Amino acid sequence: MKTNRIILLLFLSLSTTLGIAQDKKTMSLKDAVALVITNSNEALLANTKVTTSKLELESLKNNQYPNVKLSGQYLRLTNANIVSHVGGSGGGLDVNQLMLGQANVSMPIFSGFKLKNSINASENLYKAQTFSASHAKEGLALEVTELFASLYKSQEMVKLFEENLKSSQQRTKDFSAMVDNGLIARNDLLKAQLQESNIQLSLDSAIKNVNVINYQLVTLLHLPESTIIEIDINTVKSDMAKNQTLSLSGERNDLTALTFQQKASEAGIKVAKAGYYPSFALTGGYIALDLKNTLTVTNAMNFGIGFNYDLASIFKNAKEVSLAKSKSEQTKQAIAILSDKIKEDIQLAQENYNLSLKQNKVYSLAVEQSDENYRIVKDKYDNSLSTTNDLLEADVQQLQSKINLALSQADIALKYYQLQYASGKLINSFNLSTK
Repeated sequence: MKTNRIILLLFLSLSTTLGIAQDKKTMSLKDAVALVITNSNEALLANTKVTTSKLELESLKNNQYPNVKLSGQYLRLTNANIVSHVGGSGGGLDVNQLMLGQANVSMPIFSGFKLKNSINASENLYKAQTFSASHAKEGLALEVTELFASLYKSQEMVKLFEENLKSSQQRTKDFSAMVDNGLIARNDLLKAQLQESNIQLSLDSAIKNVNVINYQLVTLLHLPESTIIEIDINTVKSDMAKNQTLSLSGERNDLTALTFQQKASEAGIKVAKAGYYPSFALTGGYIALDLKNTLTVTNAMNFGIGFNYDLASIFKNAKEVSLAKSKSEQTKQAIAILSDKIKEDIQLAQENYNLSLKQNKVYSLAVEQSDENYRIVKDKYDNSLSTTNDLLEADVQQLQSKINLALSQADIALKYYQLQYASGKLINSFNLSTK
């Protein structure tokens, strides 16, 4: 007996500890979106890609500046035979070391505009990456929105099943007493017990869904695993109501990104064509030399123009230009395909949103009808004018209508925000920035 009491106390202590460990966090959808676009691994990766692209651009711009090289050597010589053509032979001198210092400067002045167009291409790729990152964050915002909707639906179903289970348990208790008093057949009690079991199974499944979706959401948002998210549905409705007049016009970020990639590919064609031209560079330098006991050179300045031209490029470069043109054409086709798909996505999302509004009206009416139907059937049953099957069926219809309405209310918000995503305005609808 004492052992059982100890086990019970330990169990209660553990339950209390677990309850304390769970951190309940009330969140609106806007809060969740703000978190995911700043705190998730995917958002951090998108930002890193933008930073990398910017560094690549800055690295390429460095090629505009002169190359400056300094070098120096100290050499020990053995058995050096020095012959000077100015003033005779240097034979017999002790020449055993050479010191040499150089400074060279090279500044490109023309290479078929290759550097200019390379920088232009890199600038457009950087802009494309920036808009790609914004579109990636739009996708994260949509993922959070869908998880939020799923979590709300599951939480609402848990509430409905819990409420219905209490009614079912009370009915089973009442039927059991009536069987004991010979007022109804035992078969009616079994039907009520079966319905109670089915509701319990549905409740267990709904609780499991809440736990799974909640874990997925806190993982995506980088919150502690013990966090229990409680949805601030009133704020969600308020935010949605404020943005009903938001314009769907404008260009989506993924399409804008492709547009900049197209500009980069056009600059790539010019880069490829640069191979047809020679390259020129300004050069300059300074040399200081000391050959021990023989020769000293200082202030040996030099400057001039460097020239380089690969004659074979006249024939070889045609393939490079054709490749660049093909890539540019490929990007154009991708833009056309995506433009059509965006129009289709927006039209489908708009139709889905309109349908959700119509369905909600029908489900609202269905709840009123099912409530009235259950009241009538219950009254008839109490007066022995309807069967147990009729009562249980009316109860199921009432529960189902309430479930449909709860799911429909969540669907309205979901379909609305899916429409915003299709238009590229999801994050903007919360007055948030992707930067």
